[in-house]
Amino acid sequence: MIMEKIIVTGCNGQLGRAINKLYAENNNYELVNTDVGELDITNIEQVMAFAREIKPYAIINCAAHTAVDACETEVDKAYRINAIGPRNLSIASSETGAKMIHISTDYVFDGKGKRPYTEFDEVGPQGIYGVTKLAGENFVKEFADRYFIIRTAWLYGDGKNFVKAMLNKAKTDDTVRVVRDQVGSPTSAKELAKAVAYLLPTENYGLFHGTCEGDCNWAEFAQEIFRLAGKSTKVDAITTAEYGAAAPRPAYSILENYMFKLTTDFMFKDWHDAIAEYIGETIG
Repeated sequence: MIMEKIIVTGCNGQLGRAINKLYAENNNYELVNTDVGELDITNIEQVMAFAREIKPYAIINCAAHTAVDACETEVDKAYRINAIGPRNLSIASSETGAKMIHISTDYVFDGKGKRPYTEFDEVGPQGIYGVTKLAGENFVKEFADRYFIIRTAWLYGDGKNFVKAMLNKAKTDDTVRVVRDQVGSPTSAKELAKAVAYLLPTENYGLFHGTCEGDCNWAEFAQEIFRLAGKSTKVDAITTAEYGAAAPRPAYSILENYMFKLTTDFMFKDWHDAIAEYIGETIG
């Protein structure tokens, strides 16, 4: 039996690792893992040559410049990785007949909403990160023949993330300062990988929101992390203004997985259940 090849970019990131773990026992697909050392997605010639050589069934783009504050000063780098990269991969996917799966973000919205954003709501990014990620989405729509775009938010998994940062803080600090006026849905990379694997073999193309069910603010998320980990660390809930980040953060980041619910029977776990599972696997 011939295994279908899937190019995974950003394979060392949280989602890239989760996808590798999920497909480890799968005999239908062979993952061709790349990170910046193996494939420069910002170089069109390199991307085209690589895709022609591999002849992939699909390309899963997990690569992104996600350092939100750094994007404000590293504007060209952000555009190259978050916009030009997806464009190049989309062009390559069309030429080789591959499906394209691209991961995007809640930052494409203005964060001023009062109800969960669906895939049909108007976008309005506020910072360079969101602007460049939206440009990437638009390039995928323009150049990929068959694509899935999945917007996610508040992602955690195997790698650098908020959960690990809180657990590290708990080792040294009795109290941590965490913002209370930003709300969203903490999302497990494991759950997002399952969503990717669900869509991949289908022809159910288009734009999807993919986050765990339910919502909270960052301070509440931190409190739940400490509770599950058995830590006595207290949370000092502060405002975004008090925290003073360089780039604007969306105050309201709750995404409704509307297209998943309209067109599939796939359901993400509730965020409480997903973080409990993650904490159990991480420190259990």
